[in-house]
Amino acid sequence: MLEHIIPSKTRRKILELFFLHSGENLYLRKIVRDVDEEVNAVKRELDILSAAKLLHKEKRLNKIFYTLNKNYIFYDEFLRIFSKIDKLPTLFYNNIPKIGKVKFAALSTKFGKRTPIKDDEIYFLVVGVVVVPEISAIISQVEKDFGREINYTVMTEDEFIFRKKNNDPFIWRFLKQPKIMLVGGEEEFLK
Repeated sequence: MLEHIIPSKTRRKILELFFLHSGENLYLRKIVRDVDEEVNAVKRELDILSAAKLLHKEKRLNKIFYTLNKNYIFYDEFLRIFSKIDKLPTLFYNNIPKIGKVKFAALSTKFGKRTPIKDDEIYFLVVGVVVVPEISAIISQVEKDFGREINYTVMTEDEFIFRKKNNDPFIWRFLKQPKIMLVGGEEEFLK
């Protein structure tokens, strides 16, 4: 999907690696192994991304480490884009026919950043007429890689509207935080 916007396959793979592992410091050889591309192509793309200030470059002993610059002007936009190709959204999109009639599906940016959440928070909200065991199966698959439980909620559109109108703190806490819309528009979601 991104090949028309980011034509360099190596650059796409590097960006995906960094945005799906946003807190990690990675060195050249590890990046080369993870993206499975030629070392010179990877080095060239890392130099471009460092020059653009998207990646920080730091030399430690005889290795150069790269990290995402979370202050980069388009960091949040890239996070949203690459979060949509993470395992959870990919499995969700691939299984929509089995899941049911989804009106809205939203993912917290905390999921993309791999930020731990409180017990009363959620990473993922699905609104519609949904087959809950299908969502549960997807969540179970993703939790293995994610490394911790993925809190999520499924509700009908009527329940969602009712809870919004009645200022349900659980729903409004999720609605107020930055999110990534997987299905539906954010304006209509927040109405």
